Amino acid sequence: MKPIEKVAIVGSGLVGRGWTIVFARAGIDVAVYDSNAGIRAEARDRIAASLADMKSAGLIDDVAGILARVSVVDGLEEAVAEADYVQESVLERTDVKKEASLAIDAVMRSDAVVGSSSSGIPASAFTQECRNRSRFLIAHPVNPPHLVPVVELVPAPWTDRDIMPWLRGEMERTGQAPIAVDREIEGFILNRLQGVLLMEAWKLFEEGYASAADIDLTISKGLGMRWSFAGPFETIDLNAPCGVRDYAERFGPLYQSIAKSRTDPKVWSDDLIARVEAERRSVLPETELRRRSEWRDRRLMALVAHQKDQPQ
Repeated sequence: MKPIEKVAIVGSGLVGRGWTIVFARAGIDVAVYDSNAGIRAEARDRIAASLADMKSAGLIDDVAGILARVSVVDGLEEAVAEADYVQESVLERTDVKKEASLAIDAVMRSDAVVGSSSSGIPASAFTQECRNRSRFLIAHPVNPPHLVPVVELVPAPWTDRDIMPWLRGEMERTGQAPIAVDREIEGFILNRLQGVLLMEAWKLFEEGYASAADIDLTISKGLGMRWSFAGPFETIDLNAPCGVRDYAERFGPLYQSIAKSRTDPKVWSDDLIARVEAERRSVLPETELRRRSEWRDRRLMALVAHQKDQPQ
């Protein structure tokens, strides 16, 4: 399989725009399409604004050169027909993804590959009827993908197995950090890990142990500091004098006891959501969400710039 030279982005919301930057930054021509004319119309300006912020953070030099590799088109076939790789980033709903996959399937090259930005829905749930279904798989990023590089590659049962190592290599070539999920599982790896933490965070708030702000602070100024450069296994390996086995023997019973205390997980109630929402809106009005998202991205840019200069 040859290197990717042309990419189609289907869905130009936050994730789609981030993917556009990933590929264009790597020197690849990108055609962007969204079925919503309004979103499509603002895509180029939003991408340009992100690139300008990245330049200010020292992450890129040539904004104009990257932007020159991006074209926003008015039709799906125009975007997809000549693409070596298609990144689908439409709404996270099975019926929407199925409709998009069938539409892409109808106009794609038979040797192209299609990755879905699905956060937890496996490809088998929406690609089964595609004639080129062996060319489809999950390529799930973290938002925003141009700043947080991990990508989960998850094949459907019918995905051509040659695609996984090829796409992993291509993602690495674009500056991403791909991981291989060997078989389908709901939520994949990232959201299953995130989900465990979120369930406990909601429960601790519901039971009155701490405010949402203090629970957030525990992660942002505690666990997250280490997790920005070391994962959970490396973290515990370094947190006991003799490594991971020593840590497991010391703290395994504690974690087992905690796990046993949460034997009946329940979906977050409307009342609980309202309480957390009220606390969040008291410090961040809804009208300020976009501004705060832009602040988050700038903080991520600073972190990425810092990490580039650190030994691995």
